[in-house]
Amino acid sequence: MSDEIALLTADVFETAGALRRLGERTAHTEGLTQARWQVLSVVSETPLTVPQAARRLGVSRQNVQRVANDLVTLKHAVYETNPDHRGSPLLALSAHGREALSKLTARAETVNSTLAQALPQDGAATARALLRQLLTELDRLEGQDGRQSDSES
Repeated sequence: MSDEIALLTADVFETAGALRRLGERTAHTEGLTQARWQVLSVVSETPLTVPQAARRLGVSRQNVQRVANDLVTLKHAVYETNPDHRGSPLLALSAHGREALSKLTARAETVNSTLAQALPQDGAATARALLRQLLTELDRLEGQDGRQSDSES
């Protein structure tokens, strides 16, 4: 069984890479990168500070800051005054950014529909359920120690 987990891990990494490449190609249709698309998406419902956006995306604040600055330069986003913290402005979508995100979302829906048609009817739901179980177990193991002990490395 541990061999199957190792193979599953390899498949997840390979799948993640393929999905990243597909995301890059999709984002490129609107002149964006996947990272820019993700930042636009995370601030689409409500403006966020860069640190808040970084936490939601699970990436570094510095990376989101660079991407946010690029989005502002491209006129896809704007910085707004943050009433709660003068030194940490809120990143919000501009009309141009909202339009680009809308087009990307529609394109992604078409791609996702094509992918779904290539899988067994309940395939995606079954795979998600398994991955959620795996994530729960990984979180539990990480919570026990948070890192490997010296004897495990």
